[in-house]
Amino acid sequence: MKKPILSILRFHEEYPDNDTCLERLFRDRFPKPVCPVCKRVNQYHRIASRARFSCSCGKHHIFPKEGTIFEHSSTDLVKWFFAIYLFSQSRNGVAAKELQRELQVTYKTAWRMAQEIRKLMNDEPVLQTGEVEADETWIGGKAKGWKNRNTNKTIVFGSVQRKGKVNASIVKDCTEQSLLVHIRSNVAKGAKLLTDDWRAYKNIAHIEGYAHSSVNHSARQYVDGTTHTNTIEGFWSQLKRSIDGTYHVVSPKYLSSYLGEFVFRYNNGRRTDSHLFDILIGRVALPHVAAASRIGAYQCLL
Repeated sequence: MKKPILSILRFHEEYPDNDTCLERLFRDRFPKPVCPVCKRVNQYHRIASRARFSCSCGKHHIFPKEGTIFEHSSTDLVKWFFAIYLFSQSRNGVAAKELQRELQVTYKTAWRMAQEIRKLMNDEPVLQTGEVEADETWIGGKAKGWKNRNTNKTIVFGSVQRKGKVNASIVKDCTEQSLLVHIRSNVAKGAKLLTDDWRAYKNIAHIEGYAHSSVNHSARQYVDGTTHTNTIEGFWSQLKRSIDGTYHVVSPKYLSSYLGEFVFRYNNGRRTDSHLFDILIGRVALPHVAAASRIGAYQCLL
């Protein structure tokens, strides 16, 4: 099934105002709302003066924005939806200055919106099987030569399953002890590790019982049959080009949220039938209330 295309023209046709966005939010979060007072189903109607829906009995109300990233924001809901749309369409990320221009909001508001949307992109690592490429890279700081692993850059470790999903996380160093924790939790037993010639990978494969093949980058060997790390290095290339071209500088404090953004795009961009916009709208409930969103958003006014 071909993934539906959501053009900018179609987006503005489908979401022209705040009321339409609120209706979408209500439908997604409460597809068949049951009134706890009169026990009737789907008897809610919009209260025009408030961002809420009331049961026909008049004794129960639902506030769709409650428990979501929109709850305490005074920014128009249609601007939030358009910001999420921009993130869903971009391959290289969306800078806060771009949001500021597109939405006509302050830079502070745009930056906060971007951070909240990135939280929606934060996925748990996936368990990888089969052939898994593993590699580490360095982001930010000052370069000291590619052979020097004791750099002041932020070190990021990543692994990707061939024809599958990627995991990426910040590590404190490239020692065997640091990498072992991430490989052990992300790569399934019985998988085959494909790496460069860094000795830590060979030791980890021996300790954990992984099959292991490597290429000797030090000797300018990049492919040996089906053994290579081109897939994970392609992910690093896209990540670095996007950071340099869109964000320019990312501090170590916020780097993990930017990593989550690009991991989300890689894992969902061409590997699901849903549009990224729909996936993100489905995640707008805040993490600490997501599990109880269908209960906690109800407020009885008797």
